[in-house]
Amino acid sequence: MAVRRVKKSDLKRIAKATGAHFLTSLTNMDGEESFEASSVGEAAEVVQDMICDDELILIKGPKARTASSIILRGPNDFYCDEMERSIHDSLCVVKRVLESKAVVAGGGAVEAALSIYLENFATSLSSREQLAIAEFAKSLLVIPKTLSVNAAQDATDLVAKLRSYHNSSQTKVDHANLKWIGLDLTEGVVRDNRKATSEAASTILRIGGMMKLQLPEQLSYIQAYGAAEL
Repeated sequence: MAVRRVKKSDLKRIAKATGAHFLTSLTNMDGEESFEASSVGEAAEVVQDMICDDELILIKGPKARTASSIILRGPNDFYCDEMERSIHDSLCVVKRVLESKAVVAGGGAVEAALSIYLENFATSLSSREQLAIAEFAKSLLVIPKTLSVNAAQDATDLVAKLRSYHNSSQTKVDHANLKWIGLDLTEGVVRDNRKATSEAASTILRIGGMMKLQLPEQLSYIQAYGAAEL
């Protein structure tokens, strides 16, 4: 099988997964064409298969590294582009978690916590730096306020509740678990965003598992319709 007009990025990924060497030319130092057998990669199967209206070449069981492909299907290009962006954002989040070994809550939780911490720290200073730190702490609240306004919620009420929870988490030892409190802009309330995120991720994985059972065994798809809306 020979394939032409393949993207260089795709060739590099295939070479990395199969253990092959990415060669841009077969010409050696003497100007003659040569090829070493050690440059060949290995996979369990390479097959051309029809998926929807397109013919795709599937490389299954690469020997060098484990690799997976995510195939997105939608009614139009705009829908597929949005799904692609959502998948890319999700993979970047997973990448950052694996690199940093840490997770922070969303929904303005981090900004509110930093704002409370810096306000308390500013009061411990007796110089004019106190003003700069206090103003910076105040500016951090722009993010949860903007999130609330964009969701057509009462920003003043929500941010006040958010600050109250995070102040309690930093001043009372038995309330330390309140540091995960963030905004729920769908319901217009505050909630434990770490718990909510875990539940959402588990739901998506369960949906993906059910969809996978309906597909042929030799193919693995991830349908991201729900993930795109998150």
